[in-house]
Amino acid sequence: QVQLVESGGGLVQAGGSLRLSCVASGRTVGSYHMGWFRQAPGKEREFVARISTSGGIIDYVESVKGRFTISRDNAKNTVYLQMNSLKPEDTAVYYCAADRPGSGWSRTMTTWDYWGQGTQVTVSS
Repeated sequence: QVQLVESGGGLVQAGGSLRLSCVASGRTVGSYHMGWFRQAPGKEREFVARISTSGGIIDYVESVKGRFTISRDNAKNTVYLQMNSLKPEDTAVYYCAADRPGSGWSRTMTTWDYWGQGTQVTVSS
């Protein structure tokens, strides 16, 4: 069992930056693939980025490539999402997720095992 707590959301103007953090407790984050998803009002939750246990595999949704960077610090049990050049369409609740290796790691939401409560990101135009 692992508990995930996100922080770092807020209100920012278009073109600005935010850094989201996700702290894991209960189990070491190094045991899990980690990812970020988001859900905008009236829309389904969507994949944003994921990173493998060692950090050797990183994947982004096309709309954030070149603007967002996912990283992890296993010693601090923390995963980050650095978001630059933010756009109003990035407005959403951002969720951290953890996936046990060997259980079918993918972008599909239903394959992820643990979720945080989310942090709101609002980008004004």
